[in-house]
Amino acid sequence: MSHNTYGHLFRVTTWGESHGPAIGAVVDGCPPGLQLTPEFIQQFLDKRKPGTSRFVTQRQEEDKVKILSGVFEDDRTGGPVTTGTPISLMIENTDQRSKDYNEIRDSYRPGHADYVYDQKYGVRDYRGGGRSSARETASRVAAGAVARLVLGPAISVRAAVVQIGPHAINYDNWNWDECEQNPFWCPDKEAAAKWEEFLDATRKAGSSCGAIVEVVADGVPPGWGAPIYSKLDSDIAMALMTINAVKGVEIGAGFDAAALSGEENADEMRRSGNGVEFLSNNNGGVLGGISTGQPIVARMAVKPTSSILTPRKTVTKQGEDTDIRTKGRHDPCVGIRGAPVAEAMVAAVLADHMLRHRGQTGR
Repeated sequence: MSHNTYGHLFRVTTWGESHGPAIGAVVDGCPPGLQLTPEFIQQFLDKRKPGTSRFVTQRQEEDKVKILSGVFEDDRTGGPVTTGTPISLMIENTDQRSKDYNEIRDSYRPGHADYVYDQKYGVRDYRGGGRSSARETASRVAAGAVARLVLGPAISVRAAVVQIGPHAINYDNWNWDECEQNPFWCPDKEAAAKWEEFLDATRKAGSSCGAIVEVVADGVPPGWGAPIYSKLDSDIAMALMTINAVKGVEIGAGFDAAALSGEENADEMRRSGNGVEFLSNNNGGVLGGISTGQPIVARMAVKPTSSILTPRKTVTKQGEDTDIRTKGRHDPCVGIRGAPVAEAMVAAVLADHMLRHRGQTGR
């Protein structure tokens, strides 16, 4: 299997399978001299790990990260710092239940990657989907923590779930602090209460639902990105589209921009001190593929989880018609745990563009 690496100067390669002994990532291109500890990475992994509420898979993984290379104890700081060499990160799998998948080893789950994996490679890891499992995203979150170190404290990358099923938040109620107060990473307290009832019913029915996750990066200076084949927004869109179950990405006003007039969509400008102030942000902080200095805003649409208890029509590996229902521990809404993954992917893209900008302009 090829194409397990993303990025140019800040490069990440993920490895491992859902039911293998471990998963992990190799981060190449991280500058030397940055303080990096397992505890720093762990705080982000804890946001993504399973089993944290009844609304996510009950697979119990501690997701404890180990740093295998790329750091060295520095006498000046009294702790480990990056050396500039590849950073290898490992997360052991400790709660696999491969027997849950025995009944579907020869049947393809509709809406899942089972069928296309078999068609492409001629071999399919039916135990949780192998590399097609959302378990792989823990590796991305670990690598994203390293990317945050590269970006520094002046740049923040935060994500929130803004819609579950047909139920969207009220943007007038947006409060980032609320995201830490409910199991949905929801910035709207009222919406979170409605989602709880909706997801309980979905879970008890053995079904699943989709979600929309919004990512906001604050503090990105103007000038990052390139105007043709490496647009900042196109790289962000690509990165978010690589996340499991994501079927759509929009930047700024996104598809709603098609209904706006030129006057409404234009992000008007005024002088402000020594710089420029934008009066709106319909373009999501990127113009011509280059950052404007405004918050970068992206949203991704996550489809419903394919592994459900409701019987669905499918075919077997031998080409026979059959019905399938998937037992085991699955997210009724995989988009909930997609928020920290979206943060990690955007952080990695920004770290890559920061290093590329520095390499081209010297600043």
